[in-house]
Amino acid sequence: ALYDPTNLVLTYPAMFLTRWITHFCAAAFVFLAGTSAFLYRTRGNRTKGDLTFFLLSRGIWLIILEFTLVQWGWAFNFSYLQIVCQVMWVLGWSMIALSVLIYLPRWLILSISIAMIAGHNLLDKINIESWGNLSWLLNILHVPGDIALPSGIHVQLLYPLIPWIGVMALGYAMGGVFLKEPQERKKQLLRLGISLIFAFFVIRAINIYGDPYAWVVQKKAIFTALSFINYTKYPPSFLFLLMTLGVTFVALSVFTAREPGRIGRFFLIYGRVPLFFYAIHVPIIHFIAVIFAFVRYGHVAFLFHYNVEYLDVALSPKTPLGYGYGLAISYIVWISVIAMLYPLCRWYAVYKKNHPQYRLLSYL
Repeated sequence: ALYDPTNLVLTYPAMFLTRWITHFCAAAFVFLAGTSAFLYRTRGNRTKGDLTFFLLSRGIWLIILEFTLVQWGWAFNFSYLQIVCQVMWVLGWSMIALSVLIYLPRWLILSISIAMIAGHNLLDKINIESWGNLSWLLNILHVPGDIALPSGIHVQLLYPLIPWIGVMALGYAMGGVFLKEPQERKKQLLRLGISLIFAFFVIRAINIYGDPYAWVVQKKAIFTALSFINYTKYPPSFLFLLMTLGVTFVALSVFTAREPGRIGRFFLIYGRVPLFFYAIHVPIIHFIAVIFAFVRYGHVAFLFHYNVEYLDVALSPKTPLGYGYGLAISYIVWISVIAMLYPLCRWYAVYKKNHPQYRLLSYL
């Protein structure tokens, strides 16, 4: 997009909602990573030491992937003048943090996770400049931003750690819910999900706490509604997590209470190899963008570099005027990529299942 899709001055409802719906992915992934860690230990009858190794090794691996394959996939360029810390980075560090938290009682892990999720917006008023030479630490923990290293390298922090560690810890602390009988699990997840969504509407209506930006009445009712649900992702505000986790719990109450149907089995393939899917979908989408740009403009150099001031390539001064494609094209490409990756994901899921002796396969 040539603008932030959630900018109510420039956007339109379909564009806004297309961006808004993607917010649920990160919250669900991080929460379920914590739940998976709990189930890995309990269902496999493993020790906490086994789980610590599992979390540490995978956390480090995800961070390495972020700075290698994923970094390359966004620009087809291994230049490290610009390093962007995104979802793989925060998943990795959250796993490393969880490898320590698991030694606490589960009620305490739950308490810590709720405090991090509900309380981190109390840090919004902190002036990062007042931290002086330690401002980089606040960037890592809570305030997204750019860290300029003496070597000239810029590290762009998009996913600060505090709230996301809280989400993964919550997933671990709630792992016991997923061991219950299907109907009991459905009941608990549904109640909790509806409660979180209700809490979102109440707290958002009060308009005092939960997000750095208050909602504002707009000229049109539809845009007032969009302003109401327009919460902050970087870092994920309390209100962001209330809504995204609430909807996630409602969805889980439905999809985990019964055997998957035909459509469910289709998407289950992607769910069995989520890291494999994520790792390859970024370079594939970028490759498609390169082909489109070559056909349309005859040159593609602007798609092979990072720019510290313009993380969105469409906003870079080196990008051709009017670069970008309509929402319809975006949906066509999105659906095409999902369909294209299905046979690859299915093959890898079967291969991994049939070769349990290759333990390294569990890392992708």
